[in-house]
Amino acid sequence: MLVLILGLLLFLGVHSVAIMAPAGRDRLVAQMGEGAWKGLYSLVSAVGLGLIVWGYGLARENPVLVYSLPGGMRHLAALVLLPVFVLLLAAYLPGRIQRATKHPMLLAVKLWALGHLLAQSVTGGSLADILLFGGFLLWAAADRVSLKRRAQAGTLRTVPVLPASGANDLIAVVGGLALYGLTVMWAHAALFGVRPFGG
Repeated sequence: MLVLILGLLLFLGVHSVAIMAPAGRDRLVAQMGEGAWKGLYSLVSAVGLGLIVWGYGLARENPVLVYSLPGGMRHLAALVLLPVFVLLLAAYLPGRIQRATKHPMLLAVKLWALGHLLAQSVTGGSLADILLFGGFLLWAAADRVSLKRRAQAGTLRTVPVLPASGANDLIAVVGGLALYGLTVMWAHAALFGVRPFGG
């Protein structure tokens, strides 16, 4: 469990610099340079992600069960997870979906985390599930609040984006649903050893 916790601290920690100290990132970039900051950020993120994957795998070998849900909750989870890939693509494809959701990446993370907490109805929710998915859910909620506050204060960094297009929405929906289908039918079991609908 300690490996998972360390991974979460590293990964979510480096992604929380702007949440905890909005001006801290800018000071670090000024001191280190943009390239060095991005390199360090990427390295810490990669190490954290690796530890999360390894630690979660270790924790699944001897799970500490914390909660159980009715079996039907996995169908609700499947519905909650349906828009996740659509939102992930919309984060990079400006259009109506991106405008309506404002921060589609964070919404995707929240739905992914909530869906996986609900999906534990078959085997029961473990402490590792709560740490992993609950940690990402709390981080995404905190980041959304932070973004809103920084926007109101006028300190939110802006980045250039592609022009908005209805075609982008179509690509996000079709591509996202295709990725969802691929994940449910094959990739989730191949990558994580868990079939979302059993069998």
